Amino acid sequence: MPAGFQQLGGERITGTLALSVFTAVLGSLEFGYNIGVINAPQKIIEAEYNATWTHRYSEPIPEATLTSLWSLSVAIFSIGGMFSSFCVGIISEWLGRRKAMLINNLLAFIGGGLMGMSKISQSFEMMILGRFTIGAYCGLASGLVPMYVGEISPTNLRGALGTLHQLAIVTGILIAQILGLESLLGSEELWPVLMGITVIPTVLQMALLPFCPESPRFLYIIRCQEHHAKSGLRRLTGRLEVSEDLAEMKEEKRRMDMERKVSIAELFRSPLYRQPIIIAILLQLSQQLSGINAIFYYSTSIFQKAGVESPVFATIGAGVVNCAFTVVSLFLVERMGRRTLHMLGLAGMCVCAIVMTIALNLLEGVPWMSYISMLAIFGFVAFFEVGPGPIPWFFVAELFSQGPRPAAMAVAGCSNWTANFIIGMGFQYIANLCGPYVFLIFAALLLFFLLFTFFRVPETRGKTFDQISANFHRHPQTMMDMDLDMELDKPSTELEYLGAEGTEH
Repeated sequence: MPAGFQQLGGERITGTLALSVFTAVLGSLEFGYNIGVINAPQKIIEAEYNATWTHRYSEPIPEATLTSLWSLSVAIFSIGGMFSSFCVGIISEWLGRRKAMLINNLLAFIGGGLMGMSKISQSFEMMILGRFTIGAYCGLASGLVPMYVGEISPTNLRGALGTLHQLAIVTGILIAQILGLESLLGSEELWPVLMGITVIPTVLQMALLPFCPESPRFLYIIRCQEHHAKSGLRRLTGRLEVSEDLAEMKEEKRRMDMERKVSIAELFRSPLYRQPIIIAILLQLSQQLSGINAIFYYSTSIFQKAGVESPVFATIGAGVVNCAFTVVSLFLVERMGRRTLHMLGLAGMCVCAIVMTIALNLLEGVPWMSYISMLAIFGFVAFFEVGPGPIPWFFVAELFSQGPRPAAMAVAGCSNWTANFIIGMGFQYIANLCGPYVFLIFAALLLFFLLFTFFRVPETRGKTFDQISANFHRHPQTMMDMDLDMELDKPSTELEYLGAEGTEH
């Protein structure tokens, strides 16, 4: 085997493909970092807000105002992401996938700069504006990264490489948790550095992106640049002969030329796209409404009850489990399939949520139940990273062909961010009302998403974009029937598939 190549799943991973995927997921790493970075220094930043308020108005900040300012500092990140995720389709079509990622880094520079300079400027407004700006960056990155990685990956590696987006997110969260320790950057003097170093992955991505090819699918199907698309395919695959890959794209372009440009409204109006977009939205909701954020919210207090001296380290332990099981899913996603893994993850999380509810209720009378709670937390996190964590992010790219894909990515991304915002703002109140029974709500939601996945979500492993969409378009059968049809008569290439389809009529 030539130097610079690695074998995975029967497909060679070239140096260019590895570099391109690594460079793209630096955006995901930054996304994860900014999710996790705000939690550790909460008390220190709140004290800084109080100091700023006292400096301005010569009196301490009212408790309600401080709570509102802090909630806004956390939640406005999701609002920024919500707005920008709707622009993913427009920006990716206008600039191209690679250039859009490059220019998006400007938002990260502005956001990181505002947050890093907020202490020295004695301005909590800068902190809040910085969180909004970095949220806008993350909203675009959460759509652009899976889109680019999905389009440059070979069909049989799309799942494994797509999972790297989620792996980078959880790695970013873990890095933020570790750097946020008071002994490192989570101190009164150094927290602005903690907020500001988010620009480091930005600098690295801007330095590497010029060496990565633009998505050949975008170049050929949207820009009609066959020569550049061929050149990109050769760099990504390491093969001079790329006619098979080009044949798939040609057929996708032919079909796309036959249909009008798909708007967001048409995704819901057209019977061709209605079922796939509902699946895409519900998969995104299954990630955010699974209760994973609630688990991280509760973990520190549960670890304290279990007698752990430094619960912050136990929370970091949960972050390590997070990363470890994302790696596990990386190897399972092409062997077991997306649908199977998603159902396994949802079922496991549902069981862990029920166990946690029982353990939390018995905690007062049975002290050792706190250890069952700890195990349930680690199990919940592990099952999340096997299924609902990584899978929804790249499933959307596989359910839609090139035409409706950007609009579908925008809708799915906005759904994810909206659910994220609702959980962020509403969980505190629901938890106060329901106590430990809050996890029964998540268990019920997880059961609903499990049943929906079983009856409505198709398997996309090893299938071309057109094979997946053709089964939606031809006949509205159940997903089990669709999977069976595809497995019994699965063509080995796009051309064989088209030939077989032609002989049917």
